[in-house]
Amino acid sequence: MTKEAKQLSSLIAGLRESLDGIHKERSSTKLSGAEIGLLDERRNNLLLTIAALDDRLSAVQGLIDLGRPHIIRVH
Repeated sequence: MTKEAKQLSSLIAGLRESLDGIHKERSSTKLSGAEIGLLDERRNNLLLTIAALDDRLSAVQGLIDLGRPHIIRVH
C-alpha cells in the first residue's frame, strides 16, 4: 500500500511539472489562437487527472492510516 502511495505521489509530481511547462510555454512565446486553445485543453486535462490522482492518493493514505493493507480496486 505504501508502494502505491509513493507511486501516486511521484506521478502527481511529474504531472505538476508538465503543468508548469505548459504555463511557461503559453506565456513565453507568441502563439496563435489555435495553439493557445490546445495548450489550454492540455492544461485542463492535466488538472482533472491530477485532481483524480489526488483523490486516489487520499483514499490510499486513509487506508494506510486505518491499518488496512487492502488495495482499492477500481473497475
